[in-house]
Amino acid sequence: MSKIKLLIVDDQEIIREGLQDTFLLENDIQVIELAENGEKAIQYCEKLSPDIVLMDVRMPILDGVEATKIIKSRWPDIRIVILTTFQDINYVTEALRAGAEGYLLKAINPVDLIAGIKLISRGGTFISKEIAHLLIEQMSTQTPKRTVVENPHNYGLTEREMEVLSCLAEGLTNTEISARLFLSVGTVKNYISNIYAKLDLHDRLKVARKAIDEGMV
Repeated sequence: MSKIKLLIVDDQEIIREGLQDTFLLENDIQVIELAENGEKAIQYCEKLSPDIVLMDVRMPILDGVEATKIIKSRWPDIRIVILTTFQDINYVTEALRAGAEGYLLKAINPVDLIAGIKLISRGGTFISKEIAHLLIEQMSTQTPKRTVVENPHNYGLTEREMEVLSCLAEGLTNTEISARLFLSVGTVKNYISNIYAKLDLHDRLKVARKAIDEGMV
């Protein structure tokens, strides 16, 4: 299996080098270049064709959100992971709308960062727990109040699947759902797979949004 080619983009040299050091001992991930702004990131994408770009948000010349829009429009197969210290919901939604596959805080544990990069390289999405809570909170405040309707359509979900769905809408991780519902993590994953299939969705945030929008939780 070929290595994941990773481009790191941050305007602070110490951050770029620190992130690079995180992946030094990883056999599956190769940091191919470091860039100090979005403009440089675009140039390296054209020259080096990275698999994943780890992208800061606030940078001079061209910020991470605008760079993400350009990269995704030119090279849609390149995956973008936004990495920032700013828990700003506007940046989150704008970056995800631009096509980013992940949104993480720089305070993330290096082990989780490595796992997230590998997950995204396999076609997954990865959003830190703090960001997920922020998004769910925004969804809840933006969702208009609805009249409660008896027996709402629940897509054939079982009672247990509805409990798991409610946890997903809260932004809980599989481990947290496991502890709350006294289920093994493997069983939780099976329930989530069933929920994805019944709702015809394959993304935690989209499932949470649908559940909130349709008054299922």
